[in-house]
Amino acid sequence: MIDIHCHILPGIDDGSDNFTESLLMARQAEKEGISTIIATPHHQNGRYNNYKADIIEKTAELNEYLQTENINVEILPGQETRIYGELLEDYEAGEILTLANISSYLFIELPSNHVPGYTEQLCFDTQMQGLTPVIVHPERNSELIEHPDKLYKLVKNGVATQITAGSFTGYFGKKIQKFTFDLIESNLTHFLASDAHNTTKRCFKMEEAYELLKKKYGTDSLYYFMDNAELITEGKDIDREIPTPIKRKKILGIF
Repeated sequence: MIDIHCHILPGIDDGSDNFTESLLMARQAEKEGISTIIATPHHQNGRYNNYKADIIEKTAELNEYLQTENINVEILPGQETRIYGELLEDYEAGEILTLANISSYLFIELPSNHVPGYTEQLCFDTQMQGLTPVIVHPERNSELIEHPDKLYKLVKNGVATQITAGSFTGYFGKKIQKFTFDLIESNLTHFLASDAHNTTKRCFKMEEAYELLKKKYGTDSLYYFMDNAELITEGKDIDREIPTPIKRKKILGIF
C-alpha cells in the first residue's frame, strides 16, 4: 500500500513534531500495510514554507533514521502547496516539488472555504508546463461541496484530485463523507491518501478506507486507487475514468 499524502517529516509543519513522533507514525503505517509514504509538508499556506531542496534533504534524513529503527517504510519527497499566483514561476526556480520528485503530478491545496478565481487558469497553465495539478481533499472545500460543477469542469479539463481516507470513512462528518462518495461515483477523484498528521486525531485510516472501498464499490475500484498511487511513485501517467457531473437529488421538486 502506498500513501501519497502525509505530514511525517519532523518539525517542519503541523504534522510530526520530532523524529520520535515520525517513528511512531511510520510504525503505525507499517501495521496498516503501508510500504511507501510520500511526505508532503505544507508550503506557502500562510504559516509554513518548505522548499524543494529542504524537503529532499529532510526526507533522506528520516529514511536513514527509520532504517536504524528497522522500519520497512520508505519515505519519498513531496509537497502540499497552497495555491498562489506565482506557483509556476517558483516551480521554474526550483522551489516546488512534484510527487516523489519523479512524477509530473503536483499537489495543489485550495483554501477550505472557497475556490480562488484564478484556479482554472493556473491549472491550465500548469498543464501547459507538462505538469498535472492534483487538487487535494476537494471534499473538504465548502464551495466545491455547494457547487460541484466547478470541480467537474476542472477534472474534465485534465486536473486530478485526491480524497482523504478519513473523509471517506466518516471521520470528518456525514456531509463530507457523502460528498466523497459522490466524487468516487462520478469519477471525479483519482487518489485516496491519508493526509496523516499524527498517530491520534489525524492518523492514517488507510486500511479502514480500503476495506470500505472494496465493500462499497468492489475490487475494481480498490485496485484503481491503489494502482494510481503506485504509478505516481514510478513516474508514470495515472489511469482515469470519464468524469460525470454530480447529480443532486430533488426534494419536493426543488434542487
